[in-house]
Amino acid sequence: MTYLEILQSYSLTVIQWIAVGIAVFFLGLSKSGIKGIGIIIVVILAFVFGEKASTGILLPMLICADIFAVIYYNRHAQWHIIKKLIPWMIVGVLVGVWIGNDVSEMLFKRLMAIIIIGSVLIMFYTEIRKSNKVPTNKWFAGTTGFLAGFTTMIGNLAGPISNIYFLAMRFPKNEFIGTAAWLFFIINVFKLPFHFLVWKTVSVETLVLNSVLIPPVVIGFFVGVTIVKLISNLNYRRFILIVTAIGGIVLLFR
Repeated sequence: MTYLEILQSYSLTVIQWIAVGIAVFFLGLSKSGIKGIGIIIVVILAFVFGEKASTGILLPMLICADIFAVIYYNRHAQWHIIKKLIPWMIVGVLVGVWIGNDVSEMLFKRLMAIIIIGSVLIMFYTEIRKSNKVPTNKWFAGTTGFLAGFTTMIGNLAGPISNIYFLAMRFPKNEFIGTAAWLFFIINVFKLPFHFLVWKTVSVETLVLNSVLIPPVVIGFFVGVTIVKLISNLNYRRFILIVTAIGGIVLLFR
């Protein structure tokens, strides 16, 4: 099939193309540091392409946006945190690959939503108390890393989990963004072979579609970078908390 024939085989309407374009623009925004909007991207792409197929379509675009993010925010990455979380995330990804075809999607989404909303409520409580205590318990990092790895493999939904961890660590916005950028770049590249060889959700056809959708991702990233510069550290924390909570609620009732 030719390049054009592959695109035509998706049979997307104009409205669907617009929706997908908006979703990948939001992806660029998200990777620039406007965290918490990942659930919107997942919902739109799942609606257009289907739940499982959308994970493979989204992954290469995530990696593309990750590359821009690690280049732009590289100097802010906290590698001691990345090294602490990566092993647990890898375990979570492998478990996700193993049971990804069998877990009830509805049960998964409901449990995720409850975890996210509960965690956000705890974070709101610590914000109100003005507590500056940073969690150092190894089980906190391990549990968060495992859940982030599992959820990113199942449905690219690790954003809220990682947001809660980085907020708990009280990272300033640039350290937050830079550390998350490298963490998810490494994990998304690790996930790619499983989507190719096991789930078969990434193919030549999906990569052709990705090539058309890259420009809105890049535009979204640089628009987001401009917006992030205007947000103070305090308001950034509040914004992430509020948007993450909204994402959990959307996931619960989706």
